[in-house]
Amino acid sequence: PYSASKIAADQLAYSYWSSFETPVVIVRPFNTYGPRQSNRAVIPTIMSQLLDHPDYVELGALDTTRDLTYVEDTAAGIVAAALGTDGEGEVFNLGTGDEWSVRDILATITGILDVSAEIREDASRLRPEKSEVLRLVSDNSRARAKFGWSPIYSGREGLQRGLEQTTLWFRKNLAAYSNRSRLLL
Repeated sequence: PYSASKIAADQLAYSYWSSFETPVVIVRPFNTYGPRQSNRAVIPTIMSQLLDHPDYVELGALDTTRDLTYVEDTAAGIVAAALGTDGEGEVFNLGTGDEWSVRDILATITGILDVSAEIREDASRLRPEKSEVLRLVSDNSRARAKFGWSPIYSGREGLQRGLEQTTLWFRKNLAAYSNRSRLLL
């Protein structure tokens, strides 16, 4: 249902471009992460658990992969698309083109925090088999060509830097963030 709603939004925007010549450029950010991200996403879930109790982390599937895009890169891509003079009625992926498993993400974060955590499977975090996308990675070549956009936080080094900056924010704001997350539930 989540992906269907995104496709519907893309098609609605596209219909305004094709019917009324409304200047529409469709961008598809890939798994944006960074400070202030919702606690329902995997990176804040891992960080908040490890900062709260560094000896274990409860997760769902560890081998699904995602293209993680740091929030600054996503914002820069949206600005590039909005200011671009070409691309109306077209779709552009905003991702790094890199693919990271939940296991990779966990290993990077435990390295940053300098902890060794036991992994506990939490069945409630597993998605139904028919709804899980096992691999999700972008091809950002069109955004590069049309808008000159490219992610600054890419590759292993980019992921490391992005997760370090995210970790700093979580360390400073975990208590307020956790209370805010509870209020939103």
